[in-house]
Amino acid sequence: MSPSTTDVALDLDHLGAWLRARGVEVEGGLEARRVGRGHSNLTYRVTDAVGRSWVARRPPLGHLLPSAHDVVREARVMAALAGTGVPVPGIVGTCEDDPAAGAPVVVMEHVDGLVLDTLEVVAGVPHDVRREVGLGAARALAAVHEVDVDAVGLGDLARRTSYAERQLRRWSRQWESSRTRDLPLVDRLTGLLTAHVPEQTRLSLVHGDFHLRNVIVDPADGRLLAALDWELSTLGDPLADLGSTLAYWPEPGEDPHGMFAGSAQGGFPTRDDLVEAYAVASGREPVGLGFWHVLGVWKVGVIAEGVLRRVQDEPANATEGEMPQADQITGLFQHAADLAAGYGLV
Repeated sequence: MSPSTTDVALDLDHLGAWLRARGVEVEGGLEARRVGRGHSNLTYRVTDAVGRSWVARRPPLGHLLPSAHDVVREARVMAALAGTGVPVPGIVGTCEDDPAAGAPVVVMEHVDGLVLDTLEVVAGVPHDVRREVGLGAARALAAVHEVDVDAVGLGDLARRTSYAERQLRRWSRQWESSRTRDLPLVDRLTGLLTAHVPEQTRLSLVHGDFHLRNVIVDPADGRLLAALDWELSTLGDPLADLGSTLAYWPEPGEDPHGMFAGSAQGGFPTRDDLVEAYAVASGREPVGLGFWHVLGVWKVGVIAEGVLRRVQDEPANATEGEMPQADQITGLFQHAADLAAGYGLV
């Protein structure tokens, strides 16, 4: 996407004036280009005439499901994490009155680093750095779960009832609202998961979508510089995050089912390595992780179906690169069913 005011859903003149009104130095006019491979909120790198950069994030175009794509809530979480052990970009503020956006626009600091969001980028990363990226992600996830949510002002972020039950209700509704076809397998999986909901024994901040494409790393050593995309963050069972990460982590030789196959390229830790690194960093054994791994794959399938629906309804929401296809999404749900059988969830 070329940097111009005609191909971004932002009013760059208005955004520049908004930044200046907040005391931010902006030289000349702003340019913007779409960045990232995420299929939900739209993210842009915004640059002024002398190369200063920020990141602007806004909801997608077209019809939105209730409570989805809340960039203001996302910014609140990220701002609360400043000064904790969780690295996040600094939040500049929220522009509520962008006439072109027609929606809130969150502006944050640009973090210089590498996002492993294409196979071409992954190919340029040495194997020892790939391994550290994965292990560092597991350690960062443990740090997320150690945040004192009451101390940082996030104690009211969500209800403290059973997270598994909340997830099943939420994503079942999302499936019904965004599905593009009938798929009885989804109903069977939902029933299976509902029958095996674990007792909630711990509550923490949960990122909700922690994977390779949502972190910025140092290309020299793989050190994690920032965790991105807090749109799905909430209060819940920390094992849900680990299960979600495993769901996004195909290994060499495995079918990625249309998901990003970066971790399947070799050099990255295995899923067992991630679990071990998380256990060491958190000081807790992830007992009962199988349920959360299956739930994670099921949820990824529901999310992918929503992406497919949004792009069908509004093609401008499409990103560069691969988009989920119906047969791949069906494969994800079958993968979840196979995992459930392997974990003894019958």
